[in-house]
Amino acid sequence: MDFLRQPNSASFLCRLSIATAAWITLAIQVSADENAEFAKWGASYEEKVLPVVRAKCLECHSGENPDGEFDFSKYPDGATAVGAGDAWERVAKRVRLNEMPPPGSPGLSDPEKAAFHRWVDARPNQDLCHQLASDETQSWYRGHVMSRRLSRYEYANAVRDLMGFEVPDDLLPPSDGSGGLGFDTVGDALFTSPIHLEAYIRVAAASVAHCIPKQGSVAIDLQSVNQELTARGAALRWSLVTPADGEPLEMAERRAAEQTLQAFARLAWRRPIASDEVQRLMVLYENRRQKAETYPQSVGHALMAILVSPHFLFLAEPEPETAGVQALTQHQLATRMALLVWSSIPDEELLTLADAKELLQPGVLQVQLHRMLQDDRARSLGENFGLQWLGLRDWRSMQPDRDVFPDYDPELAHDAIEETIRTIASIFREGRPLTELLDSETMWVNPRLARHYELDQSLLDAGQFKSEQSEGVGLSDWARVPSAGSNRGGILTMASVLMKASYPRRTSPVLRGRWILEDILGAKVPPPPPNVPALEDSLEVQKVTTLRARLEIHRTQPECASCHQRMDTLGFALENFDAIGRWRAEEEGLPIDATGTLPSGESFSGPEELKRILLQRRDEFQQHAVRKLVGFALGRDLNKFDQCVIDASLKRLNEEHRADVILEEILLSYPFQNRYYNPAKGAP
Repeated sequence: MDFLRQPNSASFLCRLSIATAAWITLAIQVSADENAEFAKWGASYEEKVLPVVRAKCLECHSGENPDGEFDFSKYPDGATAVGAGDAWERVAKRVRLNEMPPPGSPGLSDPEKAAFHRWVDARPNQDLCHQLASDETQSWYRGHVMSRRLSRYEYANAVRDLMGFEVPDDLLPPSDGSGGLGFDTVGDALFTSPIHLEAYIRVAAASVAHCIPKQGSVAIDLQSVNQELTARGAALRWSLVTPADGEPLEMAERRAAEQTLQAFARLAWRRPIASDEVQRLMVLYENRRQKAETYPQSVGHALMAILVSPHFLFLAEPEPETAGVQALTQHQLATRMALLVWSSIPDEELLTLADAKELLQPGVLQVQLHRMLQDDRARSLGENFGLQWLGLRDWRSMQPDRDVFPDYDPELAHDAIEETIRTIASIFREGRPLTELLDSETMWVNPRLARHYELDQSLLDAGQFKSEQSEGVGLSDWARVPSAGSNRGGILTMASVLMKASYPRRTSPVLRGRWILEDILGAKVPPPPPNVPALEDSLEVQKVTTLRARLEIHRTQPECASCHQRMDTLGFALENFDAIGRWRAEEEGLPIDATGTLPSGESFSGPEELKRILLQRRDEFQQHAVRKLVGFALGRDLNKFDQCVIDASLKRLNEEHRADVILEEILLSYPFQNRYYNPAKGAP
């Protein structure tokens, strides 16, 4: 207690007393808040669970010898139920495993089970941020990430990055379905068929042939070959055949082949390569070399084996020795990082950090993330995540009627999709506010899209090009230009979205409104009731001219009114855009009416005012966008244990207004860095 002898000890004690009092006050407040939460949880028990307990459980679980040694009669109200604490988790586990109620007794209906599980899962003061869903904690085993194969898009990117070979669409395997939150990164939606295997063999052969030197077997200028591969962006490097003094050429080639295969397999398989694995690959090389094939052709045969191996095609996460939640190895984590940001495989820098076990050192993940975002491969955040999120992945199916819209062609659709990709990717790559997706002061265009949007020349002058005829500028040149005065800015007014949410011959306020509700705000819109006639099939509707008037009649049907009142009103705000995204002032010679009043009472006129209303609902938009990105990253449905990732991401997003912080929070999160393993079921 020497500090008491110091001159300022009284001042220190005073400050200490004040701090202690403040801490006690805070602790009392926290305790009061927790008590209120538990009281609310107890009231929910009395309302939703106790009636089920009385009807289905008390007969067996009460009295002197209750079944399972659990006496439900001890919990006649919310206060006693709260006091049982963790006991309810044990009950929930037995219900989920169908051990309760036992066969022959009155069973629980699905709604009763759901009500009970929701109540147990809502228990206050749980540490959900450092747990994963498992057989014991969640029904239907929702916490796993399957050891899935690469999706079609990821596979094409991986081959490109390894071989510098852009795989033509006709060589690729079939398109993948979607699962989870609507993404093709979900393992149980990624089946593998003989058609896939045939495609993998075709692509491996074509990509290896693309990289095999054309020179003869003796004088091979592999240094020039490597320079060419580097220019293509290939990760493959041929080790130079340089015989040592007195060493036979055959031995020098074998040594170079072994170096080439080991280095390439490490990149393709995303992990260190064992010596026995290298020797198995060398057997393939030697068999071909003995058949008088050239040195490059012999190595190429082994390269093909690497590319068709499950170690390349699948995200193999080896089974751990013990059951339960397991931390990913650093190589597995590097692979997950690359798939999230690049939709491809890790590069040399990521693998080197994983080799040295430095990836999880403080600050390293953040530094690597921002390095990866500066790489051109990060456009995949727009092309893979963005297009799937917004329902635009099948954009090639957009087929406006050329008789009605002669200005449309497939190149226009390609440009419209490219605008969307660049916009979404730049939000994350440049750390811009996520709300710029709703309304932005700039837009990405090339000359053809600028003409389609009828942009003012002054807007083009502000970009990096002036016109299609400018020297050195072609239709492939893109620039970010101001959106002021263009009726554009944000994804709502992009031609890609407007075309997707239209019919071939006309616009659709219904489709556009539904797209806003579901893909922007995350609301659920039920499917239309059966036997409701299409809009054009109603004789009464056919008598009116404008689409808006026809929809007004359609909404008089009681079975349609509730949903269409929400959807149509939002869609009307975009009616100034025709079915291929051009601005228009009239329809059938009559002025466009783009006004509307939402059920909440908010009124608007046109897209700019609609965007203002959506910005007021930014919390809904950001919550939905973050959920989507977390689901994309984890490759599965989300559950209560993932809410911490969402909450942390939203907190930082609201504080820093940078979309890239969402990626940081995902990379640092417990669900992203860990997996669950159940030996009874095998590795998920």
